[in-house]
Amino acid sequence: MLLPVVLLGVWLSSASAAKLGVVQTEGGKVEGRNHKMGIFRSVDVFKGIPFADVPGKWEKPKPHPGWSGILQATTYGDRCLQVTLLQTKTQGSEDCLYLNVFVPQGNKLSTNLPVMVYLFGGSFLLGASNGVELLGNTLYDGKQLAERGNVIIVTVNYRVGTMGFLSTGDERLPGNYGLWDQHAAISWIRRNIEAFGGNPFNITIFGQSAGAASVSFQMLSPYSKGLFRRAITQSGVALSPWALQKNPMALTKKIARKVGCSRTNVDEMVTCLKMSDPVGLTMAGKIDVMLILGKGVVMDLLELAPVIDGDFIPAHPSKLFHNAAQFDYMAGVNSMDGHIFAGVDVPNINMKNATTVKQVKGLLAGLTKEKGNAAIESAYSVYTSHWGQAPEQDVVKKTVAEIETDFLFLVPTQTALQLHASNSSGTNTYSYLFNMKTRIPLLPPWVEAEHFEDLQYLFGEPFSMSLLYFPRHRDLSKYMIAYWTNFARTGDPGTGENRVPVPWPKFTKSHRPYLTINHKINKYSVSYDLRSEYVTYWSTTYSRLPSIKSRGEEK
Repeated sequence: MLLPVVLLGVWLSSASAAKLGVVQTEGGKVEGRNHKMGIFRSVDVFKGIPFADVPGKWEKPKPHPGWSGILQATTYGDRCLQVTLLQTKTQGSEDCLYLNVFVPQGNKLSTNLPVMVYLFGGSFLLGASNGVELLGNTLYDGKQLAERGNVIIVTVNYRVGTMGFLSTGDERLPGNYGLWDQHAAISWIRRNIEAFGGNPFNITIFGQSAGAASVSFQMLSPYSKGLFRRAITQSGVALSPWALQKNPMALTKKIARKVGCSRTNVDEMVTCLKMSDPVGLTMAGKIDVMLILGKGVVMDLLELAPVIDGDFIPAHPSKLFHNAAQFDYMAGVNSMDGHIFAGVDVPNINMKNATTVKQVKGLLAGLTKEKGNAAIESAYSVYTSHWGQAPEQDVVKKTVAEIETDFLFLVPTQTALQLHASNSSGTNTYSYLFNMKTRIPLLPPWVEAEHFEDLQYLFGEPFSMSLLYFPRHRDLSKYMIAYWTNFARTGDPGTGENRVPVPWPKFTKSHRPYLTINHKINKYSVSYDLRSEYVTYWSTTYSRLPSIKSRGEEK
């Protein structure tokens, strides 16, 4: 009996998964680390591969000069210079243009795998390719998603905050440096991923929040022609009201004042800014919380963002969807994406005390100030039509969260889906709503899926940190990984190597199905015309109201 057991042990130890070892890239050789994921399965992980040189201040990224010897790609590169979460200081470096590659392996070396490139979110202000760390595990660790979906995952850094998005709105400081970094990373992946076992002609870019808006901008840019094949946006598009800075010069002058570069002559101001300390410039771009005390809404704080530069983004995003027609597209939102913002604008929605009609109208006033009083009343009547005479407080509070979700995320995403479907020629469009109940403790019982809660399931955290999750969370994680990686493989989330609970019908010009994503996906999870009453209100009724600027009422 002993001999077969010994032989089995020897066989199992020798029958480990294949591994890449040293890989030749255009800049030089890299060697990562192989992580066992089970019998015959492992993931090769390469961290901190440079995809461009250290960028000059407010310059486009340049090719990396390369290195001699073998680069040990075992630690993440520095995040790009940015404020910390509490905004008390900065972290990161100007030397930050690095990416990470996760390659699943079986008993033979992987070849021709689909490639998925992730762009992180963080309000264009902060974030990194390795995300937040919890118990030694980083949020954007691609091992589970790569191994379970049998795809290559690449996560990339890009410049954020003042160093990534400051602009004068003209050729002096054109802006969009963070978008150019993303473009440089995708281009590097296109040129080099075959050496890692990837298919350079089957690249999907995906992202969440500001990362999703970034994916949207990459789709719309003329520079992306033929560069990738598919795109997924989660909770954000280029049409989101927070995703575009419409008055970059005013913001640049404000930042110049903060760092002592205020000048009447714009050329002199820009010269001074270029000589200023990057750390001071980064701190000057932090969110100015005083702006919303007593007036305005949290959206007004998100000032550093892409601009229409006449180059990477040649026109308003709504006019550029002909460029996106070449890509298969999947997009959706979380059912309570706006809750975190609504909780800042109307704090008592998360408390016991009552939320009043005045507060609801105050929120609408902040969101619709470019249209004036007529918009407040018309939006209020649309959102309160189901309230009845004496609405429960939970209904009122949930309405506040829905207003912000619709305005900031859901309606812009539905508009982007409609524009993609109208322009597409032979490419697919898919719509979803993620509404898994929140796992955040102490939130009111009416809160569903909070902003960013989809990411833990997509990146397989219920498997890598199994003690923190229940079986239903692993079910959801399995479904999301299957749909996302099938889409990357075939352009159809229902078709591929991974089984899914139900087919996901295409979104077209005349037919608008969407999949509701939670742990109980079944044939009843496909519905039609997501929140169409509210989509129609914001995209048609509201948009036709005259702007107060055009009536000369704006000071």
